[in-house]
Amino acid sequence: MTRSRVPPHDDTIDGDVYVTPRYLAGSITIGDPALEPLRALGWELHHDDLANAYLTAPDRKVRLGFLPEGDDDGLWRINAYHDRFGPPVWGVSFNDECPTEFVTAFTTALARAYKDGPDHYLAPPDSTDPERAAFAAVAPLINRGWKTQHPRWDVLELQTPDGMAGLEYTTGRLDPEKELTTLQARWYMWGGPKNSYSRWYATASTNTPVPLVKAITLSVSDPAPLPRWKDYMPRSLREHAQLTPVTPPPPPVPTPLDVHRAAARRPPALTTRNIPRWSTTTLPSALPAGRSGPRR
Repeated sequence: MTRSRVPPHDDTIDGDVYVTPRYLAGSITIGDPALEPLRALGWELHHDDLANAYLTAPDRKVRLGFLPEGDDDGLWRINAYHDRFGPPVWGVSFNDECPTEFVTAFTTALARAYKDGPDHYLAPPDSTDPERAAFAAVAPLINRGWKTQHPRWDVLELQTPDGMAGLEYTTGRLDPEKELTTLQARWYMWGGPKNSYSRWYATASTNTPVPLVKAITLSVSDPAPLPRWKDYMPRSLREHAQLTPVTPPPPPVPTPLDVHRAAARRPPALTTRNIPRWSTTTLPSALPAGRSGPRR
């Protein structure tokens, strides 16, 4: 799996188009923005021989892997542990087509939770009413127009009106190992055209703190567009997304025909006319001239 594409550089906005809706923007293929919130906390960063990157929390209880050369399309894998040598308490993953902004939203929320302590980043959802707790992460989608799909016995499913993104929340008991290694997780989110290589997904296992999941759903459903380089977007996304130039195009230069048509629509110019004006110059009398000799 290679990611050698390097888009042109821009000092202000990293892209030449805005993409709406954002769940059709695709990945920027660069991990730094999503790593930064955790690196800012002093998490240890190291790489393997394949250039995969790994971040480890100071207490060794949260680990993140950015795996462009991994065994599958799971580009991002984040796990949390009660015991650094035990099995994960929860796990979250994003594939290589997922918009990086969604991952950044998650790692930003994770950084806040980590600063607040284990009661936040290791806190499981309310076990007495997990569905009610999960609603906090589902509510942003409903509030922004996502629609509930045909009900299934053990799955709550929502989709966008255009059918290009969705969420599935599975109820009941799940296999903890499968949640961490397959798409059969408590939370499953996706976006992109069906049967397309540009389709993305994200998963979160049962004990993932709901505020961390909510950070993803808020970002996915945010109406604000995302900047991208048009030429580096997959065609399948360009065909379905709305693309708006970052810099509006200049007005078109008028053609000779445009100039001719504009001239034909102009009103006629005023012609020069002689206009009598008042003057102090004495004019000759219009009456007959009188006699100039003496009277008789």
